[in-house]
Amino acid sequence: MAGMTALPLQQLIASLDKSTLPKILHVCSGVYFQGSVYEISGSEVSFSTGDLIKVLDIELLSVSCEDVGNNEAFELPINHTGLFKVVPEEMPYSSLEEMLSLRPVGLNSCLPFTFTSRSKINVGDFTLGANAALTVLSVERNEGEEDRVRCHVRGQQQVSAEVCLPLSTHGQFSECESEECFTLQEIMSSPCLRSRRFHFVNTTKSQRPLVLSPIFQVHAVMNLRKNIFKFPSSLEVDVVDVTEMCPDVDFVTPLSLTEVLSQAVESFPTVIEVLEGPATQSMFRCSWLQELSKNSHLIFHKVGASAMVLMSSSKGRKTQQYFMVSQQYAGRFRRRPREFDSAYELYVASKRAPGLTVAVTRSCEDDEEEGLPALSVGDQLEVVRWETVELARGGGRGQKHTAEALLCRRIKEPDDDGNDEDEEEVKREDESEEVFLPLYMQGHFVEVIAENKKYGLKDLAKQFTFPLDVKVVSRDSQLEADPLVGFACLRIEGATLEPAIQASFLHRPDRCFEIPTRWLPMSVSFTKEALPWPLGQTPECRVERVTQVTDTFFYEFWRQGNPDAPAPPRPPKQSLSSAKPSKKSSRKTFKAGKSTGPDKRVPTKEMTALTLNRRRPPAPPTPSVLDDPPPPTGPRKAPPARVMSGNALPNNYVKMEPCKIKEKEAIELRR
Repeated sequence: MAGMTALPLQQLIASLDKSTLPKILHVCSGVYFQGSVYEISGSEVSFSTGDLIKVLDIELLSVSCEDVGNNEAFELPINHTGLFKVVPEEMPYSSLEEMLSLRPVGLNSCLPFTFTSRSKINVGDFTLGANAALTVLSVERNEGEEDRVRCHVRGQQQVSAEVCLPLSTHGQFSECESEECFTLQEIMSSPCLRSRRFHFVNTTKSQRPLVLSPIFQVHAVMNLRKNIFKFPSSLEVDVVDVTEMCPDVDFVTPLSLTEVLSQAVESFPTVIEVLEGPATQSMFRCSWLQELSKNSHLIFHKVGASAMVLMSSSKGRKTQQYFMVSQQYAGRFRRRPREFDSAYELYVASKRAPGLTVAVTRSCEDDEEEGLPALSVGDQLEVVRWETVELARGGGRGQKHTAEALLCRRIKEPDDDGNDEDEEEVKREDESEEVFLPLYMQGHFVEVIAENKKYGLKDLAKQFTFPLDVKVVSRDSQLEADPLVGFACLRIEGATLEPAIQASFLHRPDRCFEIPTRWLPMSVSFTKEALPWPLGQTPECRVERVTQVTDTFFYEFWRQGNPDAPAPPRPPKQSLSSAKPSKKSSRKTFKAGKSTGPDKRVPTKEMTALTLNRRRPPAPPTPSVLDDPPPPTGPRKAPPARVMSGNALPNNYVKMEPCKIKEKEAIELRR
């Protein structure tokens, strides 16, 4: 800005008239803070050299008071109730006209006021002496004549007179201290008063002259700033007014994608520039995301809401994949049977879609202790309703417990051997058989789907509730590579109406994709760049209808879609009273339960005999009378020559034969 004088920001802002706004200021020297902090508590505190600031409005905040004697400064609020007096100027005025024109307030409102002349004044035949005090009473203006000032003069011996002095009268005039007092509001509202010095009327405060300067809250905009920001005019910044030099300067306004949605329909299509790319790339896995970098240009064709569904691949794959699919997808689907691992899962599925029919894929034996029914592979069960029932417990000894269960109707296929009336009656009885499945029952079931119809994505959304398992049987021919083809099973997790922007790149204006605005935090700005096609010849767009997303997107999608939804309840458990005997009953059922065929898991009697039982059988009872004779004893060895008699008592509990008793007595006599 050669040839232009830079002024302190406070001085320039104080000199502005609100009627002349807006003004464009160029920062010649900026003020910096560590860390480049631009905003603290909602106010700007830093500018860089070269910044352009467009001042829209100014608002008086406070007043800075600077002591002329020691240059100390302090601030007073604008509503300060203290009063101030004007300090007379030390430099004399050279004419009456100069003195009156520099009065701090309007001439009529400040009359009368008093001044002195350091030299004599000749008025016709009348001469006023030096240092005479003159009080201005009024200014007389007559058409065709010079304006005159009517003054009151008090001479010696209290003699007073009135004289009229021309405004062009020259001399050395000094104003006397006035008794008029002003508030801060009055001083700040007058440019003339702001140029004067004041002192407090209250004598207890400092009587030194003060220079009063206003501090304004400046409302402005800057390039690449989204909103109007505020900063105090007291910042130590030197600026230059360049309003006349930059009449057509454009201040770029950054917009988020959500703010782009609120733009008028007439604003599209348009070319935009990416100011800040996506902050994170963990939500999407697509080719166009990598090109949304800073300073890249895009075409925004239109904005609106797009009907989409969220799909996931089966969990059996090594890496589960997720897709956001537009309901404009032209491929065809066929329903896939769902698998369930418990009666509780059957209950949840039947609640979402009544009339659920499943087939048993793994047999389970009945357990009277737990009240579990026997199910065989191939049994078909139609879920009817949920009930609270009393189930038998304890092997049919009359004990019952209350449990939540699913009432199901067992459906059996008819035999091929005959179709007489008896079989028809048995069939009807079997079809009407009711089975109660406790919700805590574990099992293996697969959904029975009778029809083999193909559906479009819109038809699935209208006719069924989600989640729903499907398989792509015919690809979308409008896509170069359909990523949904090849999956054995896809689960439609849910549907949503997603705010989206249809966009494309400049080098491929007809290859469009949809940007979900809720999931990409990026900043863009509208440009005046021309569209890459002739006027009125908008190309036909081919929209990418399948976007792969990450598991992070999947979990965040559910969290935002159901912020107040409670966590799903756990399956009900059996009562504590039946928890202990369940182990015993499971072993009993394991050995003696009903079975449609031999179970290899049950050991045979021979194997049981070869193993160690955990519980040994009790010993047989001791007989009350021993009728059987004892076994014969063998001959003993000859005793030694001398045997010491022992102290042991004879065994009287052994029953001996009479012959052996006599033989024993003979041996003792020989001793």
